[in-house]
Amino acid sequence: MTQALVFIDGDQGTTGLQIHERLRERPDLRLLTLPEGQRKDPRRRAEAINACDVAILCLPDEPARQAAASISNPAVRVIDASSAHRTDAGWVYGFPEMNAEQAGLIAQARRVSNPGCYPTGAIALLGPLVRAGLVPPDYPVTVHAVSGYSGGGRASVDAYEGAGGPRGPAFQLYGLGLAHKHTPEIERHAGLAQRPVFVPAYGAFRQGIVLTVPLQLRLLAPGVDGRRLHDCLQRHYAGAAHVQVASQEEAAGHTHLDPQALNGTNDLRLAVYGNPQHGQVLLTAVFDNLGKGASGAAVQNLDLMLAAMG
Repeated sequence: MTQALVFIDGDQGTTGLQIHERLRERPDLRLLTLPEGQRKDPRRRAEAINACDVAILCLPDEPARQAAASISNPAVRVIDASSAHRTDAGWVYGFPEMNAEQAGLIAQARRVSNPGCYPTGAIALLGPLVRAGLVPPDYPVTVHAVSGYSGGGRASVDAYEGAGGPRGPAFQLYGLGLAHKHTPEIERHAGLAQRPVFVPAYGAFRQGIVLTVPLQLRLLAPGVDGRRLHDCLQRHYAGAAHVQVASQEEAAGHTHLDPQALNGTNDLRLAVYGNPQHGQVLLTAVFDNLGKGASGAAVQNLDLMLAAMG
């Protein structure tokens, strides 16, 4: 068996550690990481990235840009887990279920930008509905999301799990300046014509996300209701291995959503809840911010690229 050489750049952070864990036992791969003393050495990083088949960048935005710019070997393929290239037209957006062509584009791409955790849920819900004309591109979209504290990276994990016991709050809302870096990504890849309001939060649990998008039916086209919105999502994701849409009968029996329900998986569960009397609908997504929202998505994209490489 020919082994692909995969360089994980930044395997010490939450995403990199989970990617390494998911890949380390695979016989089809040989993993390359840098020793601690070489991780910030641009020369050693450039040597490693140009020697591999696929590089997975688990770095802050600016180091990710520098790492990508250091590539001189045209055969190297890259998956960037940072937000540096998510709206860059020169990079393929790494959400295979986004449309019918996306998995094929990822498989052939040299440069793939892994989606952000929150945008994964928002785009999964809104993209098919906007493209189908059920939600207008200029709808005044608001996205609310609560993530586990691991979404804040190593510093946040240390705050909750470090010596001396938890120091983080039970719940914290952030992004109050309405300038979160995920917002342009949601706008672009959901097909929106204007910037959504994005309101993120962290809870006192390690990982998992519940994301919601409320809709007023009076602002949609005549005849659009919860059933039509649900059916559109159901058709779009029919046969998708990692995205499920709850039936309306199942959703009607729900009284709450657990953000941790899909932890440890690469799955994304969507649902549509509605109140016809009040003319309101709630779109929801539940998934693991370190699974389908990060490391699981990177591995899914890697497998598509490896399959194309033969």
